This record gives sequence, C-alpha cells and structure tokens, in this order.
Amino acid sequence: GLVPCSPIHPNVCISADVLELFRVSRLRCPHFSIQAFVKTICDLHATAYATYLTRQFTIAFDVYQQVLAEVNIKVQCALQRDTPDWRLKNACPACTYKLEDEDDLRFAMLYTMDGNDSMKRYRRRTSQADSMDASTSATAPVSSELPTAFKLRTDRYLSREEVDMWAKPNAKPLAQDEIDDDDNPCAGRWKNMQSDSTKRMWGIFEETGVFVALCRHGTSLVIADMVDSGEQSKYGLAVVKKILDTFGPKLGGGYDIGCHFKTTLANSDLGRLAAELKHECLVGAFHGHAHRRLCQLVHLATYVQGLGLEDLEGCERLFSKLNALAAAVRYASPLRRRQAIASFLEHNDGFEVYANLSLFLLNNYKQALKILSEGEQALAIAMQELGVTSTGDFEAWLEEERSYLKGLQREPEHETLQMQYWERLNALQGCSDQVAKTAVWQVDTADTMAQNPRDQTSTQLTARRHALEKYDKELEIVHSLERQLGLDKRWTPDMPEWQEAARLVGRRKYQRALDSLEGLLVARVFELTKMNRSQTGYAMRQHIGKALKTRSQAIRTALERFNNIAKATGRSPLNWDEVIQYTFLSDFDLLREARQDIRTRPWATPAGRIAMDEYFKMCRAREEIVRLNVEIRRVATYLHDEMNYLRACEDHYRPTNVVLAHQISLHRQERERFSALHRRRLAEIAALPKFGGNVTPGVA
Repeated sequence: GLVPCSPIHPNVCISADVLELFRVSRLRCPHFSIQAFVKTICDLHATAYATYLTRQFTIAFDVYQQVLAEVNIKVQCALQRDTPDWRLKNACPACTYKLEDEDDLRFAMLYTMDGNDSMKRYRRRTSQADSMDASTSATAPVSSELPTAFKLRTDRYLSREEVDMWAKPNAKPLAQDEIDDDDNPCAGRWKNMQSDSTKRMWGIFEETGVFVALCRHGTSLVIADMVDSGEQSKYGLAVVKKILDTFGPKLGGGYDIGCHFKTTLANSDLGRLAAELKHECLVGAFHGHAHRRLCQLVHLATYVQGLGLEDLEGCERLFSKLNALAAAVRYASPLRRRQAIASFLEHNDGFEVYANLSLFLLNNYKQALKILSEGEQALAIAMQELGVTSTGDFEAWLEEERSYLKGLQREPEHETLQMQYWERLNALQGCSDQVAKTAVWQVDTADTMAQNPRDQTSTQLTARRHALEKYDKELEIVHSLERQLGLDKRWTPDMPEWQEAARLVGRRKYQRALDSLEGLLVARVFELTKMNRSQTGYAMRQHIGKALKTRSQAIRTALERFNNIAKATGRSPLNWDEVIQYTFLSDFDLLREARQDIRTRPWATPAGRIAMDEYFKMCRAREEIVRLNVEIRRVATYLHDEMNYLRACEDHYRPTNVVLAHQISLHRQERERFSALHRRRLAEIAALPKFGGNVTPGVA
C-alpha cells in the first residue's frame, strides 16, 4: 500500500513497506532518526537530500502509525479484549495468568517502579514567554504547541488528571514529626528522600521525565509523565492506586526509596486501601545497600520473607535501554514523544521481555538450585565452627540485631536532658566569667584621656548589661532543666553525674563525626558507580572526577576530625586505607557506640554475619523455587490456551471478514514466533535435577 503525504490532492506517497521498515528499525535502534533514514533512502536512489523530504516522510509516518493503531483496536475488539484495563490485567502470563489449585504465594504479584529524568522534552514557548526569564517566573511559560487531530491509542499512560489528584492536599506532605523511625529508619537521611513537594524543574522543560512500573519479569504496566517537577510522591501514589485497583490484594512494590514511600503511602488517602489489601513497600537489592542497616533488616530483599531471589531492579534495566530514546524525544511534540515512548515499551514487551520470559524462569531456577546445592555444605561447616545447632538461631540473631540497632536510633530522654543540662551549666559558667570581666572598671588619668578621649563608661555599662541578660537567660534554662531532672542540688565538676554527662556528650560528638564521614563516603561510592557507567559523557566524567578530588580531600578532613574525637574519647581511630574500603552502610553501623558491648555477639562477628546471610539467601532460594513452579505452569498453560484461542478466532472470522481474519493471523504469528523457543526452554527446566514443578498445561 501507499500512504499519501497530504490529505487533499497528494503528489507524493510513501510505500507502507518503507514506513514499516523504518518503524521496526527505530524500535530496535532508538537513535535512528527520520532524517537519517530519509538520507539513507536518498543515497540508495542517487537523489539529493532536501529538508522537505523529511517533513513529507514525517507526515506519512504519523498517518501510518494511526492506521496501525486503528487496526490493532479492531483486532482487540474482535478478540473481545477491548474492555477497560484488559491489557494491564493480562500484561504478563507468568504474573497474571492464574490457574486453578495453584500454590498460594505471600506476594500475589511483585512489581517495581521508579522515575527517569532522561525523557525530558523542551517546551515550545510563545514569543512573549521567550522574553521572560523562566527561572524567575512563578508560573510555567505558556506553550506554543499547536493542536493535532492525531490521538495516542494506548492505555499504558496515566492521564495528568489521574496523577494530579494525588498532589497536595490529597497527598499529604510528610512532616518530620509524623515519621515513625521504627518503620522508616532512613527518614531524612538521603537527598532523594527529602520532600519533593517544593521541587521544580527548569522552565525550559515541560515533561521532565517518566515514571514507570514493571512486573518482576520486566513487562511494563503503567507509565506517567513527570510534568514541571522532579520525582514527586504523587507519581508513585497514582501508580499504586492504578495497580491496586487492577490486581487487588497481596502485592509487593519495589522502589529505591520504598522505606520512605511506605510512610508517604500510609499518610495519604490511599493508605487505608493499601493496608486493607496488604500492600507492602519494598526496596530493591541494589539500592537497599545504600540504606541504614536497620532499614536493610526490614526492607532488604535478602531478609523479606516470600520475596525469593527477585531484586526489584527491573526499572534500572529498562532505563538503560530507554535512555537511547532520549535524544529523539527532546524536541518532539507532546504526541510524538508519548507515541515514541509507548511504542518502544510495547515493542520491548512483545519482542524482548516476552521472548526472554522462559529464559528468565530457566536462569532463576538454575540460580536457586545452585544456591541451595552450594550453600548447604558451606552453611553446615559455618554452623559447626560457630557452635550453632539450629538454623532458628539465625532468625534470633536477626531479631537481636534489629533490637540493638533500634536502641541506637534515639538517645533515652533522660540522657538527652542530662547532656543538655551539662551543656547549659558550661554555658552558664561562661556567662558568669563574662559578667566578672565586665565588673572590672578602668581608671583614666589625664594622660590616658588624651590618648583615648572618648568616654568608655557607657560602653562598659552596655557590655555589662548584655552579659547580665545572657547570664539570666542561661540561668532560667538551667532552672527549667533542674525541674525536669528533679535535682535538689546543682552539679559541679567533681560530681559523678557531671563526669557521666561529659562522657555522654563526648559519645554524641563521636557519633556525629561518624555520620559526617559516612555521608561523604557514600556519596563517593555513588559517584564512582556513575563515573564507570556506560554512556556517561566526557564532560560528565570530568565533572565527577573534579568532584571526587574535592570529596577525597573532604573525606581526609572528616577522617582527621573523627580520629581526633575518637582519641579524645578513648576509641580506636581509623586509617585512610581502611575507610575507603567501606562500601556498605552496615560497615559503619557497627562502629556506632551503644549502651551495651556487642563485640562478643555472634551476629556482630564477620563469620557470623556471613553465615547468617548465607542462611537467609538459601531461604529466599527455596521461596524462589516455589514461585517459579507456579509461574512455569502458568506460562505453559498460556502457550497452549493462547494459540488455540487465536486460531479459533481466526477460523471464526475467515468466512465473513477475510481482512480481519488476516490481521488476527498476523497477530497470532507475532505471538507464536516464540512458542517453540518457550517450549524448548520449559523442557530444559523439566530436565533439571530436583525440579519439583509441572510443565503440563493446567486450567485457567
């Protein structure tokens, strides 16, 4: 067929085969632009390139994509798959194609979500807006985008209205006093956990990124545009609302700041529904190691019962591919940007994720069996060396470590008052000394008056009045603290209470010096990771390199300050080589001072921690096998049912509508092209030693 380049009296048409070639080529290589393709065609036909050829091709390509979308709608309608959210409810066979009499899983479905700021789009502004300074304007500049009759035919996108309903006041901003440290021990710790309600993006961008949700196998579920803002909580809330409404109870959602988002979700209008449906917020395995050790004990994948070996980092893998599309959508129109992103995700789901679904199941099964086979012997040896007789001890160790770290979260109120009292007594003594200094009068003679003719009396009186006012203020605070502590006698430096409070203050200085050193080192680890990541440009590498040099000096300064405080308080100092090897926050948490000595506890020793992690890793491997046995049979049943259903629909429409039957046949062939590959891999899974599942089709 031919697609015209103008609706009335067209002079130029483009072959549908050429348009299809470009569509598929760009889906495989998002960098491939229309201009590059048109120039390629011109080279092949020995024709000089002209800019109007790109415009003509763009028009024809827009029409072609609309035609494909309309055909797809008719096919889905014929297959009776045009009900609301049908695609979402049946996005992934392994997640959604549930069978009769299958094992009950703690998490009925696992998904992950995250924001990506590479998919920015420049705002096309009016000439009046161009004369304004967008950075100082209180509102976003007026867009000059022209309306279009084309529509985006996809249900992957959440509308802006669905997202904005979770902006303030419905999405309540977190106040610091609303945060429960027991549930959210990382609150206020990392910059990406700070309230995003005040974040705004430069006025030159309208869409500043995308927020996506994927199932654990990588199939895209929903996507939302981030508009005129950073990664605000409203995007995550809108996604969770859609997923809860679609999939129901017992869902586990991974997010790089899942610990913080759990509090946000609980305090929003969605909190009650999420609690009723037993929704759990989790943290990905990669990002989890950047959180506090206490947070890891609650949210890290290794310790979450029922999670299996899932790492909840699928968004990072998708973004590594989606980032290639960033340059193509930076200056696109809103429709073409959305169309490009939706088409990329649809192609990725159908030709990458679905094609590798059985491979995912096979590799995970092999990994789980390998962990169990290697871990059983290693764990038995470790338990013998540690004198552990039951694996239940590891559960007890985990709970004991959790209780210990919770004890470090906050100082007891009584200790806090004692330290404040000690500090105020020192401040009061300083004010008393200052008052004594101002009580010394200067005697002037004729000679001194000649050298300093201005009368100093008023200056000295003012200084004395200020010193007395500061003394009275400090004295009032001391009286208040003495009432709270119930003291009958004021402390003096020779009293045991004074000396104990001084020790507590020294310990707090040690903790704060350790916090400062830890923060600098974590930033260093993150920047090193970014510097070594592929597709990081030269300018960015240079910028990160300079930042690392600066931070290295800052780390040395912080280390020197830490060691000075450590020596003054009788603690062991750290050396440079030892500190730069610290890559996980758990290394720092065990340096923290406590009211109990944990050095002899088995979970605090390196051998004990390795054994404990090995045990929980084996627990997750067993859970993974249980989940895989369920998912493997779902996929086997789906392959059988789907092909039979599509063939039946094709035969049904062939006598009455040959064209529609042909389109159904093309749809069937697209899905069927991977069936033989899936069946071969399922047979390979069935041949694995200790395979305990079933690859015969069940009943959906």
